[in-house]
Amino acid sequence: MRKFSYAERAKTIEGLGQNEYDVIVIGGGITGTGVALDAVTRGMKTLLVEMQDFAAGTSSRSTKLVHGGLRYLKQFEVRMVAEVGKEREVVYVNAPHVTTPEWMLLPIYKNGTFGKYSTSLGLKVYDYLAGVRRSERRTMLSAKETLAKEPLLNKEGLLGGGYYVEYRTDDARLTIEVAKKAFEKGADLLTYVKVAGFHYGPQGKVSGVRLADQITGDDYSARGKKIVNAAGPWVEKVIGMDREIRNKSLQHTKGVHIVIDGADFPLVQPVYFDTPDGRMVFAIPRSGKVYVGTTDTVFGEDLVHPVATEEDKDYILKSIKFMFPGVNVTKTDIESSWAGVRPLIRQEGKGPSEISRKDEIWTSETGLITIAGGKLTGYRKMAETVTDMLSREFSKEGKTFKQSITKNLRLSGGEFNQPEEYKTYIAKRSRDIEKLGISPKDAQDIVSTFGTNAEKMLQLENELLPGGDLPKSIKLILHYSLTHEMVLTPVDYFMRRTGAILFDINWVYQWKKEIIDYMAEFFSWSPERKEQLTQELDAVLRQSEG
Repeated sequence: MRKFSYAERAKTIEGLGQNEYDVIVIGGGITGTGVALDAVTRGMKTLLVEMQDFAAGTSSRSTKLVHGGLRYLKQFEVRMVAEVGKEREVVYVNAPHVTTPEWMLLPIYKNGTFGKYSTSLGLKVYDYLAGVRRSERRTMLSAKETLAKEPLLNKEGLLGGGYYVEYRTDDARLTIEVAKKAFEKGADLLTYVKVAGFHYGPQGKVSGVRLADQITGDDYSARGKKIVNAAGPWVEKVIGMDREIRNKSLQHTKGVHIVIDGADFPLVQPVYFDTPDGRMVFAIPRSGKVYVGTTDTVFGEDLVHPVATEEDKDYILKSIKFMFPGVNVTKTDIESSWAGVRPLIRQEGKGPSEISRKDEIWTSETGLITIAGGKLTGYRKMAETVTDMLSREFSKEGKTFKQSITKNLRLSGGEFNQPEEYKTYIAKRSRDIEKLGISPKDAQDIVSTFGTNAEKMLQLENELLPGGDLPKSIKLILHYSLTHEMVLTPVDYFMRRTGAILFDINWVYQWKKEIIDYMAEFFSWSPERKEQLTQELDAVLRQSEG
């Protein structure tokens, strides 16, 4: 049985020369993994290559909401609101362990961006377009009711509020669950393998990719009938390696979030509020912390390591002071931060916040298919659209594939008939995890995070390494991540499998030595390799600190 681990990576690389894939996908973010899953479940032989880790770019740096795009109604993006709103429900049903419905408060102020009646109408239209279930439809609140929901709000000029449901997620974990499902269905997926160029057939069409292993330094080639460029902010760089360049360009914009301890910012209710300059910002409680964002500024710097600048932090802190005047937080209270780059299709004359978030797909003269733009929520529909295109092209060549099945396909860890079964499952399976010598709280955290994959974790006890002073709960999650989630570096684990660098940075400092020691033993790292990866983690920690 294949395991989604370093050992399987080596086997896939070894077999590249013997295989010709129907589809090669470039990019391991939510869009690329979505395309890989849709393609492989139609019967296409699929390879995905990613130069970093899964979700290392934009797909781990969002506001961590599978939301319906309420604010796009203001830009009359009606079709997009309808589509992503309905897709939000699809994501929830297929992955309830990484998607949680939460009531969001939208306060309404005199002279604010949203008026009381326009907000009521807008939310009603939103409910209709997005197909919101009856129990989650919006309600309008008086000023008194709004303050009862969140007493920290600015009272001056408050008219009331809208109360509606958004879906909180862990964007990186959603991406890895999509990748794991694609692997389970037969796709080959390689991380830390960079596309260095293309191969071309007799007709000048792309017929494969040249690859550079970012771990070993080795070079490979992979053959593919169709190539999909889903590299997010890097799509233009991929296009730049092709023989033919289409006159299409991206506008990169940066979004920043900061994290503050709940003791310093005791927010109880997720709030979506407008700032003095007319932008919309989220403030969301999560696991004893509160994160606030996002900004929207033009970005032209390092795509691999975007950071929150002092100016970015000042902007968000001023936004907090504006909406929550009784909260006295400063830069010293910021525990961590993250910055993400949005790959938007350039629209002349429009500012960062005005550019459409719609996705766009185009094909070059050489046959390279590129997808750019779009939103996290709409990833599955975007992937289906791409693979519909692939299917049509294959049908012209006499090869037929199945229709898409991903709308009703449960993701890895989300194998429940109905989302309501998830809570019952947590209670039942937590007791089994406790029998491994794990505390009730840790057991519940494990099952709620990994969903039905807790079944696999129950089978790992005899595989665990000694691991020094590591608690068994940490060891179990770490070992599962190494053997079933393609973790290859400490940053993979601390940033994208656990999110601890973002939401519990002190925990990272507490356990990083022991966890790196465990990984070094598992991978048989040389002292030099271990030191290199430790320094890489330290650099990311410095970038992420408040």
